[in-house]
Amino acid sequence: MIPSFFLRPITRFAIAPPPASATRAGVAIVLIVRNEARHIAEWARFHQMAGVMQFFVYDNGSTDGTIEALRAALPETALTVIPWAQRRFRTTLGREIHNQVLAYAHALMNFGPACRWMAFIDVDEFLVPVSARSIPEAMQGLEGTAHVSLPWQMFGRGGHAGPPEGGVVASYTARARDSFELSHGLNFKCLVDPSRVTEVGVHGFAIDGREEGVNDAGQVAAHKDRVKPGFASRERLQLNHYYTRSDAELQAKIGRGSNKDVQADKHIRRVMRIVQAIEADTVEDRTAIDFVARLHSPQP
Repeated sequence: MIPSFFLRPITRFAIAPPPASATRAGVAIVLIVRNEARHIAEWARFHQMAGVMQFFVYDNGSTDGTIEALRAALPETALTVIPWAQRRFRTTLGREIHNQVLAYAHALMNFGPACRWMAFIDVDEFLVPVSARSIPEAMQGLEGTAHVSLPWQMFGRGGHAGPPEGGVVASYTARARDSFELSHGLNFKCLVDPSRVTEVGVHGFAIDGREEGVNDAGQVAAHKDRVKPGFASRERLQLNHYYTRSDAELQAKIGRGSNKDVQADKHIRRVMRIVQAIEADTVEDRTAIDFVARLHSPQP
């Protein structure tokens, strides 16, 4: 019998970081996506407006026009699409290899040298400058760092039975009062310096062989200590995670199942625990709406 340890999914990869180009600059986003045509254009335009220079999009077999919507939303020079149509990789022992981490490792090794920062987020996540007019402006003061952890700010259904006409940012403003107090579902996404990444994950990367980084206020912590009181910060950047969007989209999310080998009933229970925790105590959050308004107002 194979010990259970050897059957655990492979969710982290060690890499040799690529050397930085002498002309590297700007913020890039790495995204793995499948069938998100309804929302992908808004997501792309928002982040381009926020100062993202390059989008490296790993297409996991979209069939609904997702990539066509992306090409219509972004300049050709800003978008690189990589076909990535595989749902499961396995070793000869049967261990699942996490497809998202594999895509992230590929992006770091192949596109990382040209970028000062790479952000690894999903299409239901928006990087929102809190008071600055762009993500690069918000990152000023963090130039000497190589790993910035941003906690999810969790948004629920907001009373919408079906997808609203106004889009995600304008329509969803009900956020969990404190994501760090949620009993389920708290996690981070990251911006990293590709030239210093030595291990790749979804929610944390090793930098120069160390499992640590900073929050957006520059406070250092080991990754395992990020959930401790005092580390949560949205001083410069807020990561809005529109976990459910409308109820109809939540039901579709549940129907698609997990992106890992998880029993269907276990997956449903987990998702609904997170939803209930988000919606149990909410506040109005207009940070993303205010950012868009700020961009359309005259500079002082």
